[in-house]
Amino acid sequence: MREGKFFNQLGILLILTVFTLFLVNKAISKEYTVGDDEEWNSQANFLSWSEKYNFTVGDVLVFKYVKGQHNVYEVVEGTFRSCDANSGVLAKYESGDDRVELTEAKKYWFLCNIEGHCLGGMRFSIDVKQASAPSDNTDPKNVSPSSQPHEFPAAPPPTSSSRGTLLSESWKTWICIMAFGMFFSLYN
Repeated sequence: MREGKFFNQLGILLILTVFTLFLVNKAISKEYTVGDDEEWNSQANFLSWSEKYNFTVGDVLVFKYVKGQHNVYEVVEGTFRSCDANSGVLAKYESGDDRVELTEAKKYWFLCNIEGHCLGGMRFSIDVKQASAPSDNTDPKNVSPSSQPHEFPAAPPPTSSSRGTLLSESWKTWICIMAFGMFFSLYN
């Protein structure tokens, strides 16, 4: 009889552990509105925007724009540099409220394929790194720009602020404390 109770408690512990890990993973990833307050349009400076942040696997890019006036293409480097989307397109987004999860540590290239928009500056590239333990400075507004050079013309600089979001460190600490508390309460 006691053995059955142990396995029930072990099952509950496993579920709580998986749920806690899910919450912590979601807490570490950030969501970025491309172009910040200016969103995805021909007035924003996407070179400047993309250099403000350090992107990691699990982060999400949110492209907000008027459907039909813009679109989002994820492309290969050659297509990005030439602004010719007849080939090298990895994904197309056209809803006006597109979410792109950054699932791999690699270089990503995005552009607007409406005629003249890419050559006018509606394109950017980002270098996504593996997620690591957060540092004391996790506020996206305080991240230093990337040192990687970009070889395309820039539009006027944005006047907006970051919309990157991150669950505070104290919440992650409380989640871990609660998980450990539940674990130890099962054996008392």
